[in-house]
Amino acid sequence: MTKRVAILISGGGSNMIRLVESMTGDHPARCVLVASNDPAAAGLARAAAMGIPTAAVDHRAYKGDRPAFEAALQSEIDKAAPDILCLAGFMRVLTAGFVQPWEGRMLNIHPSLLPKYKGLHTHARALEAGDPEAGCTVHLVTPALDDGPILGQARVPVQPGDTESSLAARVLEQEHRLYPMVLERFARGDRERIDL
Repeated sequence: MTKRVAILISGGGSNMIRLVESMTGDHPARCVLVASNDPAAAGLARAAAMGIPTAAVDHRAYKGDRPAFEAALQSEIDKAAPDILCLAGFMRVLTAGFVQPWEGRMLNIHPSLLPKYKGLHTHARALEAGDPEAGCTVHLVTPALDDGPILGQARVPVQPGDTESSLAARVLEQEHRLYPMVLERFARGDRERIDL
């Protein structure tokens, strides 16, 4: 049976686009919704152009009331009845009340080699630490920030003269490879870790 996937974004949606593009042919899943916390997110127009239903719930309208924002977001998600929820550059921290019903069915991609550098500014932190490599991680989402079981990682060597933006660009290329691979396997019921 084909799995239904909803993708949450906050910006341009480059990872979302790669996920949607991958869900063709004999892929075990299809995207049924792209939703954002920002009605102006460029990724919403890109998803619509690809024929994917979209929804926006502006978090700013809730003035810091995260449970109310999440209830409105969950209502939009429920209409699409997804089996799997993918966070793809979704820049809101979700409460345990939102995450727990999705545990085991919600994936996230994070631009570091977790458990290193949870949260923001991951590339700058890797450079400041003098790390020889950086990368990205796809993991199951739990109520703890960037802390769920790891499903896949891709490593990127740090090069002499790297800046935050040059490193981020190379890591993003690997995100675009890794996330679709992990999602396809996950939708087939395979949770064995992938390392690129």
